[in-house]
Amino acid sequence: MFWTRLASGIVLMAVAIALMVTGGELLFLAITIISLIGLYELYRIVGMERSLPAGIAYVSSIGLDLTLRAGNQVYYLPVLIGAMMLFMACYVVSFPKFRSEQIIMLVFGLVYVTTMLSFVYQTRMLEKGIFLVWLIFVGAWGSDTCAYCVGKLIGKHKMPSKLSPNKTIEGCIGGVIGAALIGLIYAAALRTAHQTWIAFALIGAVSSVISQIGDLTASAIKRNHDIKDYGHLIPGHGGILDRFDSIIFTAPIVYYLITLCHWGQ
Repeated sequence: MFWTRLASGIVLMAVAIALMVTGGELLFLAITIISLIGLYELYRIVGMERSLPAGIAYVSSIGLDLTLRAGNQVYYLPVLIGAMMLFMACYVVSFPKFRSEQIIMLVFGLVYVTTMLSFVYQTRMLEKGIFLVWLIFVGAWGSDTCAYCVGKLIGKHKMPSKLSPNKTIEGCIGGVIGAALIGLIYAAALRTAHQTWIAFALIGAVSSVISQIGDLTASAIKRNHDIKDYGHLIPGHGGILDRFDSIIFTAPIVYYLITLCHWGQ
Protein backbone atom coordinates (compact mmCIF):
# COMPACT_ATOMS: atom_id res chain seq x y z
CA MET A 1 0.00 0.00 0.00
CA PHE A 2 2.82 2.42 0.89
CA TRP A 3 4.60 1.99 -2.44
CA THR A 4 1.33 2.22 -4.37
CA ARG A 5 0.45 5.42 -2.52
CA LEU A 6 3.96 6.80 -3.11
CA ALA A 7 3.90 6.00 -6.83
CA SER A 8 0.46 7.59 -7.22
CA GLY A 9 1.63 10.64 -5.30
CA ILE A 10 4.63 11.07 -7.58
CA VAL A 11 2.45 10.79 -10.68
CA LEU A 12 -0.05 13.29 -9.24
CA MET A 13 2.72 15.77 -8.46
CA ALA A 14 4.17 15.41 -11.96
CA VAL A 15 0.75 16.02 -13.51
CA ALA A 16 0.15 18.98 -11.19
CA ILE A 17 3.48 20.55 -12.14
CA ALA A 18 2.76 20.11 -15.86
CA LEU A 19 -0.72 21.63 -15.52
CA MET A 20 0.39 24.59 -13.39
CA VAL A 21 3.26 25.42 -15.73
CA THR A 22 1.04 25.12 -18.81
CA GLY A 23 -2.03 26.89 -17.39
CA GLY A 24 -4.59 28.17 -19.89
CA GLU A 25 -6.99 25.84 -21.67
CA LEU A 26 -5.35 22.63 -20.46
CA LEU A 27 -5.59 23.62 -16.80
CA PHE A 28 -9.17 24.82 -17.30
CA LEU A 29 -10.15 21.50 -18.85
CA ALA A 30 -8.44 19.55 -16.07
CA ILE A 31 -10.14 21.53 -13.29
CA THR A 32 -13.52 21.16 -15.01
CA ILE A 33 -13.11 17.39 -15.32
CA ILE A 34 -11.83 17.03 -11.75
CA SER A 35 -14.84 19.01 -10.51
CA LEU A 36 -17.25 16.76 -12.40
CA ILE A 37 -15.64 13.61 -10.99
CA GLY A 38 -15.66 15.14 -7.51
CA LEU A 39 -19.36 15.95 -7.83
CA TYR A 40 -20.10 12.41 -8.98
CA GLU A 41 -18.26 11.00 -5.94
CA LEU A 42 -20.08 13.36 -3.57
CA TYR A 43 -23.52 12.70 -5.03
CA ARG A 44 -22.93 8.95 -5.01
CA ILE A 45 -22.89 8.86 -1.21
CA VAL A 46 -26.50 10.07 -1.16
CA GLY A 47 -27.60 7.96 -4.12
CA MET A 48 -28.02 10.88 -6.51
CA GLU A 49 -25.11 10.47 -8.92
CA ARG A 50 -27.23 9.29 -11.88
CA SER A 51 -30.41 11.23 -11.22
CA LEU A 52 -31.89 14.04 -13.30
CA PRO A 53 -31.06 16.67 -10.62
CA ALA A 54 -27.45 15.45 -10.61
CA GLY A 55 -27.36 15.82 -14.40
CA ILE A 56 -28.49 19.42 -13.96
CA ALA A 57 -25.69 19.86 -11.42
CA TYR A 58 -23.06 18.51 -13.83
CA VAL A 59 -24.19 20.87 -16.59
CA SER A 60 -24.32 23.75 -14.11
CA SER A 61 -20.80 22.95 -12.94
CA ILE A 62 -19.52 23.25 -16.50
CA GLY A 63 -21.50 26.47 -16.90
CA LEU A 64 -19.98 27.94 -13.73
CA ASP A 65 -16.47 27.15 -14.92
CA LEU A 66 -17.19 28.61 -18.36
CA THR A 67 -18.27 31.93 -16.84
CA LEU A 68 -14.86 32.16 -15.18
CA ARG A 69 -13.03 31.14 -18.35
CA ALA A 70 -14.90 33.83 -20.30
CA GLY A 71 -14.23 36.45 -17.64
CA ASN A 72 -17.97 36.89 -16.99
CA GLN A 73 -17.95 36.45 -13.22
CA VAL A 74 -21.07 38.63 -13.03
CA TYR A 75 -23.05 35.63 -14.33
CA TYR A 76 -21.60 33.18 -11.82
CA LEU A 77 -24.18 33.75 -9.08
CA PRO A 78 -27.16 33.75 -11.50
CA VAL A 79 -26.02 30.36 -12.84
CA LEU A 80 -25.72 29.01 -9.31
CA ILE A 81 -29.14 30.36 -8.31
CA GLY A 82 -30.67 29.04 -11.54
CA ALA A 83 -29.31 25.58 -10.79
CA MET A 84 -30.80 25.70 -7.29
CA MET A 85 -34.18 26.70 -8.72
CA LEU A 86 -34.09 23.71 -11.08
CA PHE A 87 -33.18 21.42 -8.18
CA MET A 88 -36.20 22.72 -6.26
CA ALA A 89 -38.43 22.19 -9.31
CA CYS A 90 -37.28 18.56 -9.58
CA TYR A 91 -37.82 18.13 -5.85
CA VAL A 92 -41.39 19.46 -5.99
CA VAL A 93 -42.49 17.80 -9.23
CA SER A 94 -41.16 14.35 -8.29
CA PHE A 95 -42.09 14.51 -4.60
CA PRO A 96 -41.60 12.31 -2.58
CA LYS A 97 -38.93 10.64 -4.74
CA PHE A 98 -36.06 12.75 -3.35
CA ARG A 99 -35.34 13.75 0.23
CA SER A 100 -34.54 17.32 1.19
CA GLU A 101 -30.99 16.37 2.31
CA GLN A 102 -30.30 14.96 -1.15
CA ILE A 103 -31.30 18.22 -2.82
CA ILE A 104 -29.23 20.20 -0.30
CA MET A 105 -26.22 18.02 -1.16
CA LEU A 106 -26.60 19.00 -4.84
CA VAL A 107 -26.30 22.70 -3.99
CA PHE A 108 -23.54 22.04 -1.48
CA GLY A 109 -21.56 20.16 -4.14
CA LEU A 110 -21.58 23.09 -6.56
CA VAL A 111 -20.13 25.35 -3.86
CA TYR A 112 -17.86 22.87 -2.10
CA VAL A 113 -16.40 21.21 -5.20
CA THR A 114 -16.90 23.36 -8.30
CA THR A 115 -16.65 26.86 -6.84
CA MET A 116 -13.87 26.29 -4.32
CA LEU A 117 -11.77 24.15 -6.66
CA SER A 118 -12.06 26.80 -9.40
CA PHE A 119 -9.75 29.02 -7.35
CA VAL A 120 -6.82 26.87 -8.42
CA TYR A 121 -7.46 28.01 -11.99
CA GLN A 122 -8.19 31.58 -10.92
CA THR A 123 -4.96 31.81 -8.95
CA ARG A 124 -2.91 30.41 -11.81
CA MET A 125 -4.42 32.90 -14.25
CA LEU A 126 -3.37 35.93 -12.22
CA GLU A 127 -0.59 37.95 -13.84
CA LYS A 128 2.06 36.33 -11.61
CA GLY A 129 0.04 33.18 -11.10
CA ILE A 130 2.69 30.83 -12.45
CA PHE A 131 4.70 31.60 -9.30
CA LEU A 132 1.89 32.22 -6.80
CA VAL A 133 -0.25 29.14 -7.53
CA TRP A 134 2.30 26.94 -5.77
CA LEU A 135 1.33 28.49 -2.44
CA ILE A 136 -1.88 26.44 -2.68
CA PHE A 137 0.13 23.23 -2.77
CA VAL A 138 2.43 24.45 -0.01
CA GLY A 139 -0.58 24.86 2.26
CA ALA A 140 -2.20 21.59 1.18
CA TRP A 141 0.21 18.84 0.19
CA GLY A 142 3.29 20.43 1.80
CA SER A 143 1.47 20.79 5.10
CA ASP A 144 0.10 17.26 4.89
CA THR A 145 3.57 15.81 4.30
CA CYS A 146 5.12 17.76 7.18
CA ALA A 147 2.26 16.83 9.53
CA TYR A 148 2.63 13.16 8.63
CA CYS A 149 6.41 13.12 9.18
CA VAL A 150 6.29 15.02 12.47
CA GLY A 151 3.38 12.94 13.71
CA LYS A 152 5.22 9.71 12.94
CA LEU A 153 8.47 10.90 14.53
CA ILE A 154 7.35 12.64 17.72
CA GLY A 155 3.55 12.51 17.80
CA LYS A 156 2.27 11.46 21.23
CA HIS A 157 -0.86 13.47 22.03
CA LYS A 158 -3.93 12.46 20.05
CA MET A 159 -6.24 15.10 18.61
CA PRO A 160 -9.47 15.56 20.61
CA SER A 161 -11.54 15.05 17.47
CA LYS A 162 -12.85 11.53 16.81
CA LEU A 163 -12.64 12.04 13.05
CA SER A 164 -8.96 11.10 12.68
CA PRO A 165 -7.77 9.00 15.63
CA ASN A 166 -4.28 8.70 14.14
CA LYS A 167 -3.67 12.45 13.97
CA THR A 168 -1.65 14.03 16.76
CA ILE A 169 -1.36 17.56 18.09
CA GLU A 170 2.37 17.49 17.36
CA GLY A 171 1.67 16.46 13.77
CA CYS A 172 -0.82 19.30 13.26
CA ILE A 173 1.61 21.85 14.68
CA GLY A 174 4.38 20.34 12.56
CA GLY A 175 2.21 20.78 9.48
CA VAL A 176 1.69 24.49 10.22
CA ILE A 177 5.36 25.15 10.96
CA GLY A 178 6.48 23.06 8.00
CA ALA A 179 4.18 24.90 5.58
CA ALA A 180 5.41 28.23 6.93
CA LEU A 181 9.03 27.19 6.41
CA ILE A 182 8.32 25.96 2.88
CA GLY A 183 6.62 29.28 2.10
CA LEU A 184 9.63 31.14 3.48
CA ILE A 185 12.09 29.06 1.48
CA TYR A 186 9.99 29.49 -1.66
CA ALA A 187 9.96 33.28 -1.27
CA ALA A 188 13.73 33.25 -0.78
CA ALA A 189 14.18 31.08 -3.88
CA LEU A 190 12.17 33.62 -5.90
CA ARG A 191 14.47 36.36 -4.56
CA THR A 192 11.55 38.47 -3.42
CA ALA A 193 11.71 41.33 -0.93
CA HIS A 194 12.24 40.31 2.69
CA GLN A 195 8.74 41.39 3.71
CA THR A 196 7.39 38.96 1.13
CA TRP A 197 9.31 36.16 2.85
CA ILE A 198 7.30 36.78 6.01
CA ALA A 199 4.06 37.10 4.03
CA PHE A 200 4.63 33.79 2.21
CA ALA A 201 5.43 32.11 5.53
CA LEU A 202 2.19 33.45 7.01
CA ILE A 203 0.20 32.29 3.99
CA GLY A 204 1.78 28.86 4.39
CA ALA A 205 0.82 28.73 8.07
CA VAL A 206 -2.73 30.02 7.57
CA SER A 207 -3.41 27.78 4.59
CA SER A 208 -2.05 24.80 6.56
CA VAL A 209 -4.66 25.38 9.27
CA ILE A 210 -7.39 25.71 6.64
CA SER A 211 -6.06 22.63 4.84
CA GLN A 212 -6.33 20.52 7.97
CA ILE A 213 -9.89 21.72 8.52
CA GLY A 214 -10.65 20.73 4.92
CA ASP A 215 -9.20 17.28 5.51
CA LEU A 216 -11.30 16.79 8.65
CA THR A 217 -14.40 18.09 6.86
CA ALA A 218 -14.03 15.42 4.19
CA SER A 219 -13.55 12.82 6.93
CA ALA A 220 -16.68 14.02 8.72
CA ILE A 221 -18.80 13.67 5.57
CA LYS A 222 -17.47 10.15 5.01
CA ARG A 223 -18.14 9.18 8.63
CA ASN A 224 -21.70 10.49 8.38
CA HIS A 225 -22.30 8.16 5.43
CA ASP A 226 -20.25 5.18 6.67
CA ILE A 227 -17.73 5.08 3.83
CA LYS A 228 -13.94 4.82 3.93
CA ASP A 229 -13.14 6.56 0.65
CA TYR A 230 -15.08 8.63 -1.86
CA GLY A 231 -13.84 6.41 -4.69
CA HIS A 232 -11.02 4.26 -6.02
CA LEU A 233 -9.83 6.31 -8.96
CA ILE A 234 -6.37 7.05 -7.52
CA PRO A 235 -4.55 3.89 -6.31
CA GLY A 236 -3.58 4.18 -2.65
CA HIS A 237 -5.41 7.48 -2.20
CA GLY A 238 -9.06 6.77 -2.97
CA GLY A 239 -11.12 9.15 -5.05
CA ILE A 240 -10.68 12.69 -6.30
CA LEU A 241 -12.19 14.18 -3.15
CA ASP A 242 -9.91 12.04 -0.96
CA ARG A 243 -6.85 13.59 -2.60
CA PHE A 244 -8.13 17.12 -3.23
CA ASP A 245 -10.03 17.67 0.03
CA SER A 246 -7.37 19.99 1.45
CA ILE A 247 -6.79 21.84 -1.83
CA ILE A 248 -10.52 22.58 -2.06
CA PHE A 249 -10.28 24.56 1.17
CA THR A 250 -6.82 26.03 0.63
CA ALA A 251 -7.26 27.42 -2.89
CA PRO A 252 -9.83 30.17 -2.07
CA ILE A 253 -7.87 31.32 1.00
CA VAL A 254 -4.61 31.60 -0.92
CA TYR A 255 -6.32 33.39 -3.81
CA TYR A 256 -7.91 36.04 -1.61
CA LEU A 257 -4.77 36.58 0.46
CA ILE A 258 -2.82 37.10 -2.77
CA THR A 259 -5.34 39.50 -4.27
CA LEU A 260 -5.70 41.47 -1.04
CA CYS A 261 -1.94 41.99 -1.04
CA HIS A 262 -2.02 42.86 -4.78
CA TRP A 263 0.69 40.28 -5.57
CA GLY A 264 -1.15 38.90 -8.57
CA GLN A 265 -0.94 42.16 -10.49
